[in-house]
Amino acid sequence: MTRIGCVISLLAWSVLSGPARADLDPAEAAESAALMLETAALSLSEADGARDRVEALTETVRAYEEGLLALREGVRRAALREQTIETVFEAERSRLASLLGVLQSIERAPVPLLMIHPSGPVGTARSGMILSDVTPAVASEAEELRRQLQELQSMRALQSRALDQMAIALQDVQSARSELSQAIADRRQLPTRFSLNADALRQIVESVDSLSSFAEMLRDSSAPNLTDPDLPRFETARGTLALPVLGRLLRGFNEEDAAGIARPGLVLATGPRALVTNPWPATVRYAGPLLDYGNVVILEPDGGFLLIIAGLDEVFVQSGDVVGMSAPLALMGGSAPDSEELIVTSSQGGGAELSETLYIELRQLGEPTDPSEWFAAQ
Repeated sequence: MTRIGCVISLLAWSVLSGPARADLDPAEAAESAALMLETAALSLSEADGARDRVEALTETVRAYEEGLLALREGVRRAALREQTIETVFEAERSRLASLLGVLQSIERAPVPLLMIHPSGPVGTARSGMILSDVTPAVASEAEELRRQLQELQSMRALQSRALDQMAIALQDVQSARSELSQAIADRRQLPTRFSLNADALRQIVESVDSLSSFAEMLRDSSAPNLTDPDLPRFETARGTLALPVLGRLLRGFNEEDAAGIARPGLVLATGPRALVTNPWPATVRYAGPLLDYGNVVILEPDGGFLLIIAGLDEVFVQSGDVVGMSAPLALMGGSAPDSEELIVTSSQGGGAELSETLYIELRQLGEPTDPSEWFAAQ
């Protein structure tokens, strides 16, 4: 990972690490996210001169995605804080109105008049004692009201600045994705590890009726053992792999969906046009459309293992390619939302910006195994 990648990872951790960073207020979160996006913009400007432009652009796209995710988190926290303040104001509307009326009456009344009481000097003394007790409390509540109004104004200004920054960042990340696609197309094709029988593979694709049966036929096909003895064994990666895409877990291993269908893999919600990368050095056994899964990439990270990634749109690899760790595999589908739409969905906190779904299945010796045991908690 480059220096810029290390900076992005550190900043992303500071904003997105959940309960461990619950003390980070919205302004701090937005400031960290702004720095992440500035760093991503710097990496985009430096990508043209990079020795490996594909690697540089891959890192840049992921940096933008993490920066935008962090900025949305800052906006979400700001919106929640704004809502909390407005809820308090609404709940105490009558009391606050009375408080403001008292303060305005005291401010308008002449000082000599405040010192006169109808019952005479004793009443004046008593009212003075009561007022001396009440005044600090009234002043304290007034100061708290002023502070909350200032905070409410700050939260709204923060969201306005975030809207402007998102608009720029969304344009830049789209440019980075386009440049990545072009850089991959322009790159000299590396020699494949094994030759493929395209006709046989096409017949297999046309004959299968499920993803599982296709994976099983692929495993039993006549491809040679592709394990590189110089690479670390895939078994050692258990619990350490990075997820191939930024997103949120929708359903776990063998967890039923709304229709009661359980799949032996993970379903992740991701953003439109999100970048999907390779979690471990592997050979591409298949890349292309399959049934109703959209585009599918099947990777062989080691002998006896197949990693299936389905639900893709634009695929960067071909069957037979040898791909390194963190290499770009594909982009998700969908249309990238504009900055105003992102602000609205982030403020609502419903995850509506994660409109695409990615399916991950891991098979060992032909049998599905729980992928969550192989990926680090994120």
